[in-house]
Amino acid sequence: MRLQGRRAVVTGAASGFGAGIARRFAQEGADVLVADLSGAGAREVAAGIGGRWAEVDVGDRASVGALAEAAGETDILVNNAGITHLPGPLEDVEEEVFDRVLRVNAKSVYLTARAFVPGMKARGTGAICNIASTAGVSPRPNLSWYNASKGWMITATKAMAVELAPFGVRVNAVNPVAGETPLLKSFMGEDTPQMRARFLSTIPIGRFSTPADIAAAALFLCSDEASMVTGVAMEVDGGRCI
Repeated sequence: MRLQGRRAVVTGAASGFGAGIARRFAQEGADVLVADLSGAGAREVAAGIGGRWAEVDVGDRASVGALAEAAGETDILVNNAGITHLPGPLEDVEEEVFDRVLRVNAKSVYLTARAFVPGMKARGTGAICNIASTAGVSPRPNLSWYNASKGWMITATKAMAVELAPFGVRVNAVNPVAGETPLLKSFMGEDTPQMRARFLSTIPIGRFSTPADIAAAALFLCSDEASMVTGVAMEVDGGRCI
């Protein structure tokens, strides 16, 4: 029960890594608010863990503000919501697709910081975990703007960490390798045995990451066991970035 008595908000938690994090945090005693653009999906996950839920557009200031108001006093914030664009030459990615990727993957971190950090600073405690990606460390070809958005998130994590440390607020990131989530097909372009084999050939451990893998890392970083850890971007990647 490493999170007993803590109140946590997890964005993009209706599926994939976010749902795994929400479930694990609840198992460890946290009061979890499951937030997602899919209200129905958030409600379903929340019902399964005895948590709260909210429908939120993480790229919209008013929506994020409403989330923070509904959440109330928050000890842990996990910025998990994220999207990608289909693989292709960087010059062929449409402007509206680029804008959407940056809105969800980067602007959301700015907006949640504006909404949640003041309360954490006032209480002198808090933990923020940004779910970035190995793509921000070792970019794959044809996913250029997704790679860039995750590199931004890693730098933002370090910048936030150094600024907020004097206020008792820790900020870390997790860098997952490609995982068994709904986004996997988007990363690969097509979900075929050949494409899976191509991706797996870049992961020394020889498998994709799972929501349980990422949840375990996020749990550690958000718990008191990591009280001396801030500004870290932890690779949970089976060795891909070596």
